[in-house]
Amino acid sequence: MSTAMAWKETDVDSSDKRGKYTISVIGCGKTGLSTACFLAEVGFKTVVADFNPYTIGLIKKGKAPFVEQALAKLIKKHIKTECLKVSDRVKEAVAQGDVIIFSISTPLDKKKPDYSQIEKACKEMGMGLRSGSLVIVESAVGPGVTETFFKEWLEKASGLKAGTDFGLAYSPVSALPRYTLQDSTTRPRIVGALNEQSLRAACLVLSMVTKAGTIKVRNIKTAEAINLFESVYHDVNNALANELAHFCEEAGIDFLECQEAVGRRLPNSMPISDATTAYFMSEPCLLFEEAENTDAQLRLVKEARRVNEDMLNRTFHLTRNALRSCGKTVRNARVSVLGVSARANVKEADHYFVRNLVTKLSKSGTRVRVYDPFFSMKELAELDFQAERTLGKSVEGSDCLLITVGHDRFRRLNLRRIRFLMRKPAAIVDVCNVINPSHARREGFIYCGIGRR
Repeated sequence: MSTAMAWKETDVDSSDKRGKYTISVIGCGKTGLSTACFLAEVGFKTVVADFNPYTIGLIKKGKAPFVEQALAKLIKKHIKTECLKVSDRVKEAVAQGDVIIFSISTPLDKKKPDYSQIEKACKEMGMGLRSGSLVIVESAVGPGVTETFFKEWLEKASGLKAGTDFGLAYSPVSALPRYTLQDSTTRPRIVGALNEQSLRAACLVLSMVTKAGTIKVRNIKTAEAINLFESVYHDVNNALANELAHFCEEAGIDFLECQEAVGRRLPNSMPISDATTAYFMSEPCLLFEEAENTDAQLRLVKEARRVNEDMLNRTFHLTRNALRSCGKTVRNARVSVLGVSARANVKEADHYFVRNLVTKLSKSGTRVRVYDPFFSMKELAELDFQAERTLGKSVEGSDCLLITVGHDRFRRLNLRRIRFLMRKPAAIVDVCNVINPSHARREGFIYCGIGRR
């Protein structure tokens, strides 16, 4: 039996006392690993579990499954000291834990949430769940999902009753991709729970994860909604920026110049156009699923999603127009796509924008080669991309350079050397605003960018 639900501040107010307890984290994504590492840092014994054997294998060797330097250092440190242990058996990991933190993401299937992986994990968790334990859910889910599906799956598999035999709380992580560890430990954590005892215990644990404290809300459903609302806010702002950028292209105005000027007068007031990362966001779709059960139409939110998803077509048209300006057509053109990662300076392969864009170009008869400095040629081939070993080989003989991820390395491209390698006249299509248009044109390129002139 666990005593987590009965913890008082004096039970965990020192590293020595915390070392008597184990916290199990289910899911080895960025948020789950960040939480696990910081709990190990403050003295808890920590176990992380995941169904992915490749991810588990890397962590056992003290390596991070993605690029985030600060987090990678903590993984290496705590694996070495054995404060952090790894398992591919969820049931066994949960059986060791006084507190279980659930951090498995919700994938989408045709824009509908697919909870099958979460259901599988919950059933495994339930078989190992001990009386007196506290379960904290971090995953993004639709409002009401934790108190219905999660609760039901855990209760059926464990034979225990939530709120009586074990605690249940929800606390999402709000963090930027490159700064998951930093943001998850410096931003306040929203916490909602099934009952007052679960809320008190969850806040006690999470107050050791974040230096900014916790924000208590009235129930789990409210906490779930807040998490989705934050993402929807960013999605709507991205859509506004993308619409304004499109207007600027048509009107002969440089959107970036407008953005910088407005920012000098009213800091942080102008939304930033983000063609690639705004293309796919799962959180608004989770909200749409729940809204179907109500009279809420969410018209603005749905339109914002449509605008952002249409950035794929806009990028395709920019590429086609750039090639036309070179006297070439999309069919039989050679295009070098720079960037596969989901976001700048991060090795994360699930980039729907690039994958779908490459597919669209290929179906139009374009010969596409892909390069990303964070991925080896072998890794890109495994992702079904046609790739070359080096940047030079990737752009050699190309008609168009299509920059889809704003890696710092792409900001320092030697355009003169690249133009020498490409078939002239050559084009640059820059959807990340990493290339100065004037510089590109001075080097002899036809330049097109989102909102740029």
